[in-house]
Order: sequence, then C-alpha cells, then structure tokens
Amino acid sequence: MTDLAGLVARSEAPQLRLRVVAALVLVVVGKVAGVWSPVMLGDAINTLTPATGEGAAVGAGFLAFALGFAALRLTSTCAPYAREAVFTAVSQATMARAARETFSHTLSLSLDFHQGKQSGALSRTIERGSRSADFLIRSVVFNVGPTLLELVLAMVVMVMRLNWLFAATALVTVMIYAALTFRITDWRLSHRRELNEADSRVSGLAVDAMLNYETIKTFGYEARTTGAYARAMGAFVDASVRATTSLSLLNAVQGVVLSIGLGLMAVIAGYGVVRGEMRIGDVTVAILLLTSIYAPLSMLGFNYREIRQAFIDMEQMVALKAIEPNIRDAPDARDLPPAGGPGAALAFEEVSFRHDARSQGLAGVSFEAPPGATVALVGPSGAGKTTAVRLALRLIDPQGGRVTIDGVDMRDLKQSALRSAIALVPQDVALFNDTLQANIAFARPDASVETVRGAVEAAELGPFIDSLPQGMATLVGERGLKLSGGERQRVGIARALLANPRLLILDEATSALDGPTEAMIQQTLRKIRAGRTTLVVAHRLSTIADADQILVLRRGKIVERGTHDDLLARGGEYAALWRRQRRDSE
Repeated sequence: MTDLAGLVARSEAPQLRLRVVAALVLVVVGKVAGVWSPVMLGDAINTLTPATGEGAAVGAGFLAFALGFAALRLTSTCAPYAREAVFTAVSQATMARAARETFSHTLSLSLDFHQGKQSGALSRTIERGSRSADFLIRSVVFNVGPTLLELVLAMVVMVMRLNWLFAATALVTVMIYAALTFRITDWRLSHRRELNEADSRVSGLAVDAMLNYETIKTFGYEARTTGAYARAMGAFVDASVRATTSLSLLNAVQGVVLSIGLGLMAVIAGYGVVRGEMRIGDVTVAILLLTSIYAPLSMLGFNYREIRQAFIDMEQMVALKAIEPNIRDAPDARDLPPAGGPGAALAFEEVSFRHDARSQGLAGVSFEAPPGATVALVGPSGAGKTTAVRLALRLIDPQGGRVTIDGVDMRDLKQSALRSAIALVPQDVALFNDTLQANIAFARPDASVETVRGAVEAAELGPFIDSLPQGMATLVGERGLKLSGGERQRVGIARALLANPRLLILDEATSALDGPTEAMIQQTLRKIRAGRTTLVVAHRLSTIADADQILVLRRGKIVERGTHDDLLARGGEYAALWRRQRRDSE
C-alpha cells in the first residue's frame, strides 16, 4: 500500500490534492446519506398511524419525511458518480505512471536480462501490473473503506433506533461472511496464479512466433508452432475452468450466509411488531438498513477477491521493478569531455569478461584505437569479438581491467553522453515497424530532411528509396521484414551516419550485401571513417585490409596484431585465414 500511495503522489494528475480530498468527502457524504435515508422513510411511514383528528399534521409530517428520504436517497445515489468524475483523472494518471515507470525500468535493465526474457510475457506483466494499480486504488479507497464505514453507521442506527439484537445479528452475519470469504479466496489464489502463468505463456508464444515468423515459415514448422500454442491454450482453458468453478463455489457460500442472516433479521422484526415493541415504520427501517449493509457487503467479498488477485498481478511488476540494472550511472558520473582529436581515443586495458554460458569472453585484452584510427577485430566464432563490441558500447562492464574513451573510464561517464558519441551498425539491423524516415532519423529525430537525405545517399540507399511509390514514408514492417537483409543494413548504416559519432562500430556491417553493393558501401565507409575512430568486426578480411591495426582474437585473447601487410608477412593465423578465404572466393 505504501508503493500504491507513492504512485498516486507521483501521478502528476491535475489538481491532485483537491481531487483526492473531494473524492473522499463525496464518499463519506454518500455513505451517511445512504444509512440515514431508511430512517427518514421509516419515520414517514410511522406518521401514517396517528391519533384521530391529526390528519393535516400527519400529511405534512409524512410529506416532510418522504421528501427528506428522497433527497438523501438521491445524494447517496449520485455521490459515487460525482466521485468517479472527480477521481478518474487521478486513477488513470496513476495507472499510466505505473506503466511508464515499469517500462522505463525494463529498458534500463541489462542485456543479459532481455536476452533471457520473452517479449510477450514481459509486456503482459507491465500491462497487468499497471491495471491492477488502478483497480487497487478504486477498491481500497472507494469500496473497502466506505463499506466498513457504512457498516459501522448502520449498526449504530440499529442500536439507537431499533434493538441491539439487530446489530448483533448483522455483526455475526458479517463476521461469518468475511471469515468464509477470506478462507475460500485464499484457497483460490493458487488458481489465479496458474491462470496468470498460463496467460503469460500463451502471450509469450504468440509474440515469439510473430517475431520469428520467417524462421517458422522457412522450416515449415507452422503445424509444430500451432501445436505448441494449442497446448498452451489448453492449459489456459483448464486453469480458467478451475478459477471459474472455485469462484462459483465462493458466490454460492456467500449467498447462503447472507440469506440466513436476512431471514433471522426478518424474524426478529416480525416478533418485535407482534409484541408491540416496534412499529411498521421501524420494520421498514430494519429491512432497508439490512439491504444497505448487504449490498456493499457483497461487494466487499468481490473486492477482497479482486484485491488479492490484483496483488498477485502486481507481484510480477513489483519483482520486475526490484531488479537492479547491471549497468548504471555512477553517483558522480560526468559528461564526455570534448574530443581531443578527430574522433575518440578508445582503449582496452587488461580487460577481462566471463559469460555465464561460456568459459571465457575476454581475458586480459589490451589495445588502443587512437583518434581517427581504424581498428579491426577478426577471429573465429566465440573468440570474443562480440564481447569486445558490447564492452565498447558499455552494454556490459568489464569484470577486470577497464575500457576508456578519451582517457576516461566509461563507468565514470553518463550513459546518455557516452551513447550519443557512439554509433553501431550491427550484423542484423533491427528496425521499428515504422517508416523509413522514422527508422533512419531515429538517431537524430530533429534532423532536417536534407541532412537525412545526405545520410541516405552516403549509405547508397537513394536509388532504392526513390524507386518506392511512397519513398521515405514506406513502412518497413515488423523488425524491417519487408526489406531485404542488404536493405536493412544500408538503413542501419544511414542511421549511424546521421548520428555523426566520435566512435563508429561496424559489426559485420556489410556481411549481408552483394559484391557490387558491398564495394560501394566499403568506399563510403572509408570516406566516413575520416575524422572519427572506427572499431570494425569483420569476417571478410578483404573489408579491413586498409585498417590501421588488425587484432586477431582466439579464445578471448589477442594472438596477433599489426597491419594487413605485417600480418601476412608474419605467416601466422591471420595469413592462414587470408589464404583460406582467397581459395574460397576463387
């Protein structure tokens, strides 16, 4: 509840305090009017049995009490609607705040976290958690609390106007009702958890299949994927049946308890009239008060169930927000200092990093990329090239040694400043389901049309875009699947060029391009490397033959370093790899 109150306070809803106070006042006014209106009606009925000759007074008294009953009833009925109108802005702002904070926190989490999560299940966690925050506010503040207030007020009226037996019967009924409701609801919690888990599995499988549609299609695994989805849906149906059946049992038990309590109250009222201890109007008061108690009491059971279920829904969201990101800004993190030359100076100093799933990522790697220089990383799969790229981007932090840019440890810099100085062109460029314009301008949304077009031309993408009916407004589809692999990489190159970074990282940036296009892109990349530092991960050695320094990695260590000509003359591992690629190309 403390977290929930904090969310409300941070919701930034308009006139927050005024709306909260007004909503609470409306709740109290509505409940007081709801309890007092039966008393007014009972007094009105009692005025209809006067002594002889008092007809005019009776009529006036009845009219006054009847009008009072109608006014109180109207107030009791309209107060919740007015409260809803006043407080909706706060509850919706709170729900949006919960979703925004969780979404933002999720984006800040480490690369390892996201690599081990299903996107669909993660999305459902955020959605259910934020919606449960809205429900808990409405239930706890405007249903549970007011219901208890109404119960207390009704029992006070029973004791003062009727008989203590009425209050005792109502209290015992409420206690038995609450005890059974809480006990059965607690038993049902496991069913709700199973339902949530099944729901997350179904959503996760669906999103995963849609994201990997091309793989499923090319392997002909539609039936297999559909079968897995059907099994997940079957588990969801079974969990839903169990949850619904247990809910029906709870509703039946609640109905029995309330019916018995109502019967006892009716017997007590009838007995009081027979003995002359109560008038007809008092019986009306008793029945209406009983009804006013039972109506919110039935909602109390519903709200208790839903509150417990909402807390279950929030468990995953709260647990998600409790996960600490591995990469975070230091308390004294500072901006990147001005560049000391053409590009950034990148240095690895005895850097080591070990992955959980591998024996070693990098072990004691040291190298320098002076401003404006091009350094290439080559080696077999698993040698540590991708780990080095992630360290240079500070997607992960070294477990030993340090990575510096312009002489400053990356861990001492603000991530926003660091990322604005680095651009990556990965092997598999990920695009948003948006237009070409939005994807290319992602690095600089405020860039002018001319600037974006310049990046497009530099990436040799102009003729392709000009051939499209909608040009830059063309939608690229989910993950850019409407484009070919080479087209996606050229979009990635244009996006990186538009960022105008100090450090450009090319991770197999031309691997999906055909020969002529690759040659043109390589010429473009040679031009844009001037004035900035470039870190290149390459499989085709011909693309990095002009690099200022080539590092050959094997099993997380640098086994050779030098220029292309030096390494060939040395006749080592690089030379062997070069000869092998030449034979393959021939």
